[in-house]
Amino acid sequence: MTEPHDDHDVPSSQSAIDATIDRVLSRRAQALADDDGFVDGGTYDGDQLDREERSALRRVQGLSTELEDITEVEYRQLRLERVVLAAVWTQGSVEDAENSMRELAALAETAGSEVLEGVLQRRQNPDPGTYLGSGKALELRDIVVAQGADTVVCDTELSPSQRRALEDVVKVKVIDRTALILDIFAQHAQSREGRAQVELAQLQYLLPRLRGWGESMSRQAGGQAAGGQGMGSRGPGETKIELDRRRINTRIAKLKRDIAGMKTHRDTKRSSRRSNGTPSVVIAGYTNAGKSTLLNRLTHAGVLVDNQLFATLDTTVRRSETVDGREFTLADTVGFVRELPPQLVEAFRSTLEEVGEADLLLHVVDGSHPDPEGQISAVRGVLAEVDATDVKEVIVINKADAADPEVIDRILLHEKHSLAVSARTGKGIPELLTLIAEELPKPDIDVEVLVPYARGDLISRLHDEAEILSEDHVAEGTRVAARVHPDLASELTPFAAAG
Repeated sequence: MTEPHDDHDVPSSQSAIDATIDRVLSRRAQALADDDGFVDGGTYDGDQLDREERSALRRVQGLSTELEDITEVEYRQLRLERVVLAAVWTQGSVEDAENSMRELAALAETAGSEVLEGVLQRRQNPDPGTYLGSGKALELRDIVVAQGADTVVCDTELSPSQRRALEDVVKVKVIDRTALILDIFAQHAQSREGRAQVELAQLQYLLPRLRGWGESMSRQAGGQAAGGQGMGSRGPGETKIELDRRRINTRIAKLKRDIAGMKTHRDTKRSSRRSNGTPSVVIAGYTNAGKSTLLNRLTHAGVLVDNQLFATLDTTVRRSETVDGREFTLADTVGFVRELPPQLVEAFRSTLEEVGEADLLLHVVDGSHPDPEGQISAVRGVLAEVDATDVKEVIVINKADAADPEVIDRILLHEKHSLAVSARTGKGIPELLTLIAEELPKPDIDVEVLVPYARGDLISRLHDEAEILSEDHVAEGTRVAARVHPDLASELTPFAAAG
């Protein structure tokens, strides 16, 4: 492998980099999955209840993004339109660099942007000043001008000083990978809790990056304009950036209180399911791995499935039954991605607790992805951050119909608890249902009870939650021998049959 070096690339390395960029741009967001068959081709993929609304969510043209005399908050709300990608390749193979760029292109297109061009710089470390280095930054400026781009997207999280320095060179808005993911989350969140979590993550990301241009830094907002305090509060006033910072801190505090209240509501619903002895299964995995397709296949949930990143943000919980008739809940969670912003992990921590308290984790992996093992590592890294590593895990290799058989065999060999399925075609789904039935906790307490006919509710719970060994109707009620969970056993204690 060629040793990393600085701005002065040798011709052979530059030709390899140019070829990588050409492949990325030619394949665009199809880097992560082929679009064939998601909804076309006659296969059923759920009712797709909000597909039309999601499809209508597109960026609009014509908004200027030049650096003007506006606040940072106003500036960051301007929309992405025509973007140029920029990345620094510091380690790994050229395939790793290509996969990373392809994922960045997919993220940009999911956000509604048009990817025009890309710049990949081979260096030992990112430049502390302009991220790319002075030479590549000037080259990037020329590309931006030639392509008519209005935004540069960098494939890592930039420090505030790096972003400012690069913006000063290229003269258009520069955003990093973190801001791009936050933007996608902001577009796709539907529930009240999801929107609050995303807004909290955005504000936490924005707070240390506030910036003003031109005269906006020296504007004063004293007196009533500084927060409506009126007489007695007049003084030198606040600069515009100070006012932004104070308002953001106030909003962050309110969002944290609101999310804490919503967490209590969800915990109540989860404990209610627990009290009924209903086992829980959670679907987790890399974004666009096919989690929602799998949920639709198993439960006909009708949730949105789309060939884009982060199509699902709001947790969906559905009830299903094992092949032997036991009821369980199945939850679809937000997808993960490499270098998931820490602000999002923290903001979605309460939602991701659903994974940590599950009885079984279905870790869905895209078998057709160029680097499925990298997906597995990225997801496990996020699960470790939310203390969800002790849950029983099954690797579900999805898209087996489109994957290389050698890749599937490699993962099956390496991962002890794994199986291959195709949620789109139904291949492997019966085996998955059988595996779920085997892995979920089973009733383990033998009881023999005589339940009065007036307590039909207990008989119903026995049929839903227990393993019935025998059942007989006598004059006094229903005599049942069954194997039950501890909580149901305690409720049946008063009805224990004599002898």
